[in-house]
Amino acid sequence: MNDFLEILTHGRRFKAAVKELSVEELKELAVKLDKIIVEREQQEEELKKANAVRDAEIEKIRQQMEAIGLSVEDLGAVKAAPKKRAPRPPKYEITVDGQLIQWTGQGRMPTVFKNEVDKGRKLDEFLIK
Repeated sequence: MNDFLEILTHGRRFKAAVKELSVEELKELAVKLDKIIVEREQQEEELKKANAVRDAEIEKIRQQMEAIGLSVEDLGAVKAAPKKRAPRPPKYEITVDGQLIQWTGQGRMPTVFKNEVDKGRKLDEFLIK
């Protein structure tokens, strides 16, 4: 907790921190604090309403599941689609300085392939057979 909040939430430290404020300044501070409290209460009320709607929808779905004889465990049995596909096999390859460099043909062309194409070679020359 930072120092400000520590002072604000500790009675004696708060009293010591505001002892030099006038009564008018303290009233202004109280008005500002009340405004913050009202805003926070409104936010919490809106959140409760949103959660009530969400909870009602969940209950409706639960009742539908119960009516057709499904349980939450039954939902776990359904396989989800695989999230990640297998890497693509390389389509092109080139040997530079004894090092084999492969490229799938997807995405940005590697510099070694680009340099060779710029020199006039055809990309088809690097196809893996």
